[in-house]
Amino acid sequence: MPVSCRKPIVAVPADLRQFEGALWHATPNQYVNAALKVADVMSFIVPAFEEGNDVDTILDRVDGVLVSGAVSNVHPSLYGREATEADGPFDHGRDATSLPMIRRAIERGIPLLAICRGIQELNVALGGTLASEIQDQPGNWDHRKPDVPDRDAMYAIRQPVFVKEGSCIADFLGFSGEVQVNSLHRQAIAKTAPRLKVEATAADGTIEAVSVIDAKNFAVGVQWHPEYWAETDAPSAALFKAFGDAVRAYAASTSGETSTPVARTA
Repeated sequence: MPVSCRKPIVAVPADLRQFEGALWHATPNQYVNAALKVADVMSFIVPAFEEGNDVDTILDRVDGVLVSGAVSNVHPSLYGREATEADGPFDHGRDATSLPMIRRAIERGIPLLAICRGIQELNVALGGTLASEIQDQPGNWDHRKPDVPDRDAMYAIRQPVFVKEGSCIADFLGFSGEVQVNSLHRQAIAKTAPRLKVEATAADGTIEAVSVIDAKNFAVGVQWHPEYWAETDAPSAALFKAFGDAVRAYAASTSGETSTPVARTA
């Protein structure tokens, strides 16, 4: 099949999970489904090994990186803090895979979309820190998952996020100001990495979106979950479509073909 007829491929770092007494390298279906059906790209799930993952070998073979959310949290030792039991659960294999992959993707100009745990990994990878149990801090909202029996109902609960005028997120959405999102988390960015620009915040000041200031290509992180309603929610779809456009442009540039210009990132 000619290269131009193939869908571009994005790397998705896996979580190391235990099912039925065995360890699995896995990623939530919502992310790969949104990548396929909205961004129009295929996914390559990257195993979460603590040692031996050669990220350049992987990046040589893909056209983008999609960093998903997860049950686990980035280990505090990676941003200079001692870990407590409350900071968990942890996934050392995921940390050892995704953080170097994020850094190298940015260095190489490979499009990057980081979601939920992904935005936290992006911040840590570039020298920032995280805050745990943010709902316990004065003035903060409770951003944790609500106690509802149905998963769809849980992700349907929306919170207002304020997108900054002139930001790349505003470019993707076609507007700035308030947008309703499904942001579910108990950790958040504390100290923003020097190379990150804040793109959107919640009403309580929690950082909800960032971009990489000096990125050569699309490099965006969001704390909310655009993957869950990407097929039906216009702002969610806009973010995945912008990522897909950047991935296609990168794939065309590396294959010698022509494509539409990549959307700016900062």
